Amino acid sequence: MTDFFTMQPGETAPPLPSGPVLCAGTAGMRRIHRFFLWAYGEAPGLVSSVRAGDTARAAYVGEVLGNFDKVLHIHHEGEDLLMYPQLKERAPACALHVGQMLEQHRQVTQRLGAIEPVRLRWMDRADEESASELAALYEDLSRVLNVHRRREVTEMMPVADRVMTEKEMNETGQHGIRQLDKKFLVGYLGMVLATNPPADRKELFKEIPPPVRLGYKLVGRRMYRKQYATLFPGRPVPETL
Repeated sequence: MTDFFTMQPGETAPPLPSGPVLCAGTAGMRRIHRFFLWAYGEAPGLVSSVRAGDTARAAYVGEVLGNFDKVLHIHHEGEDLLMYPQLKERAPACALHVGQMLEQHRQVTQRLGAIEPVRLRWMDRADEESASELAALYEDLSRVLNVHRRREVTEMMPVADRVMTEKEMNETGQHGIRQLDKKFLVGYLGMVLATNPPADRKELFKEIPPPVRLGYKLVGRRMYRKQYATLFPGRPVPETL
């Protein structure tokens, strides 16, 4: 099976700066991108799974999708503030690629803005017209994200590994964690872990603040299983930590 994070024909990487690898940013980015790959691959089908008029399920699914959107926005915000300015300054040869990544972030933000009112309307009405529009918007967002996620990992992260320290890269990831409610993190951590191979789950879990790790062990794992079963009735719940 071909790895998703494989450069496609016509895509080119900037020259790598000289010097040693300073951080493991590529591995960390793969882990969070696997979650987004799964989340937005499922989003259109989740919308379509709600029967017309079932406002209770539309409200539930819509809240989950809104949380995905929030996590995505905060993830990009952290990169815009704490990663891409550093890459542009420290690796001038990748300035063109940095500009392309920031433009893709802008396109994602634009799409999230278009999704929000439709999602809220659908949560309230659960009507076929809103459902069809929302599913199409999520399909469009997923296409844009698939390109961005692949190119960011294959083109930008090898540069980041050489010009950013482990502390700086961790700070980029911690930006998102600090912005999110800890109770929310405890419930959603299972989904992020489940979308990664076992070895990556362990590494990802180490990056989570100790109080969130404890909360996940006490109640988060059960919350994850219940949420997954509610979102996807009849599917086996994927294993996690």
